[in-house]
Parts: sequence; structure tokens; C-alpha cells
Amino acid sequence: MASLLRSAARPSTLRATAFASNPLRSVTSADRTFVRTKVTLPDLAYDYGALEPAISGKIMELHHSKHHQTYVNSYNDATEQFAAAEASNDVQTKITLTPALVFHGGGHINHSLFWENLAPKNQGGGEPPSGELAQKIDSTWGSLEEFKKAFNKSLAGIQGSGWAWLVQHRPTGVISIQTRPNQDPVVGENKPLLGVDAWEHAYYLQYQNRKAEYFNAIWDVINWKAAEKRLSGN
Repeated sequence: MASLLRSAARPSTLRATAFASNPLRSVTSADRTFVRTKVTLPDLAYDYGALEPAISGKIMELHHSKHHQTYVNSYNDATEQFAAAEASNDVQTKITLTPALVFHGGGHINHSLFWENLAPKNQGGGEPPSGELAQKIDSTWGSLEEFKKAFNKSLAGIQGSGWAWLVQHRPTGVISIQTRPNQDPVVGENKPLLGVDAWEHAYYLQYQNRKAEYFNAIWDVINWKAAEKRLSGN
């Protein structure tokens, strides 16, 4: 997940050479040229209409090409402003920009994971989990159906906008359901395995105020293989 927001930075060859020829010369932020990589909108592994009828093609098009693209653009803009503030040692501006970095960076991370969590039925969407993940779900909730009920209850309990996640606690391996407000990403000791977007832009055009129908329908296109891969990864 960290790779989604990774930036590459290295001093230029000329600056490094100059420092090598005069090792006593102090190096300040102005002596470094940084090469920063921008985050980009990921391609989907399926067509916009491939998840119908669970999620309409129009929603997928708007959600991916407009909403996610906005998070990408805004995060890149914020990182450029933050870099400029860092170069000038403008602490106040850096602090001011931090919420935007978290919100738009989180929006990019969350949506990038979300697209992978979905798949058309002819590509395995809706097929139940298997192996270790299935065992953990059964031992924690009793069955997949009971897990879905608990997950949907967490989704319905989100006030305003946010996400529900199936996460794994890295130190213990225990899995649980957690919610996050707005675009706050799952970070730290918890690893995101499966996430569902509860923002209105994810369903309102199709389901309007019947969000419970969206919560039920999305299981028909959940890609459990992606969650299993995350469980077995780092």
C-alpha cells in the first residue's frame, strides 16, 4: 500500500559531485534537487459496465474517472506545495497542507484498493473466499453470511461519509471489521484486506437513499481473491 504514495528523491549528480570535491561545505535544502514521482489513476481490470447490475456502469465511470481522478490531482498539487514549503522551511504552510495530504492521499489509497476488491461475476466476483481467509472468517463470525451481516451493520452505522474495512492485525493475525471516516486510510498495525466505499457518490445515482440495497448488492461482485492475496502478503 505504501507504494501507492511512494516518492523518489535523490540529490542531483552535479550537487553530489560538488559536495565530494568540498566535503566541508555545508549542504542545505537549496543544494538538493529532488525528483518526485506523482501518483496516477490506476487502470481498472474490467469495463465500467462489467459490474452491472450490482453497480451501474455510469456510477463506475463517474466514480473512477472523476472522483478518484480528483483525489489524484489534489494529492499531487498538495505534495508540490508541501515540497515548496519544505524547501523554504515554511512550517506553518506544511502544517496547513497536512489535512489535504491525508484526505486526498487517503482517497487515492482507498479507491485503488477498492477497485481491486471488485470483479465481474465471470471473473470470480461474488465467489466465496477460500483457504486461510475463509477459515478466519468462519472462526471469527461463524459463517460468511454472518460476517456479511456484521459488515453491513458497520457500513450502515457510518455517519456521513466513510469506509468499512476487513482488516488484519499484523502482530497477532487477528481479523476484524473497522470503519474509517471520510478518506482516512487503514495504516499502522492493521492491514486492509477488503474495503467498501460508503460515500454517497459510490451508490446514490443508482440506489438513491436505499443504501442498504447497495450494501447487499456489492457482495455479488466482491473479489475475494484480492483479499486472500493481501492476507498472505506483507
